[in-house]
Amino acid sequence: QVQVVESGGGSVQAGGSLRLSCTASGRIFIRYDMGWFRQAPGKEREFVAAISWSGAMTNYADSVKGRFTITRDSAKNILTLQMNSLKPEDTAVYYCAADPRGGRWTQANEYNYWGQGTQVTVSS
Repeated sequence: QVQVVESGGGSVQAGGSLRLSCTASGRIFIRYDMGWFRQAPGKEREFVAAISWSGAMTNYADSVKGRFTITRDSAKNILTLQMNSLKPEDTAVYYCAADPRGGRWTQANEYNYWGQGTQVTVSS
């Protein structure tokens, strides 16, 4: 059974940092591109960042460029999102996703596998 599990969410003041982690079944992690999305109350799920299966390529939403960093450690089966200089507008449930069809990294409905999400709350 395929499992994708996020961890590391929490509450932080504006300007602070959090690190999210995602683990997935070994087969998924090694073979597939992966991404992070987020969804705030009353809003659609939006793309945050993605990384290729090899880790050689990354892509970020304009809203997080220069503040967030996505990395992966295939040996440990861990995907990480380091979030710095957090803002109240970063408050959302963050989701880890794997295997975007056709390499369409920024489209949520193209991903085949999803985690359950982890809450990130940034207070002003």
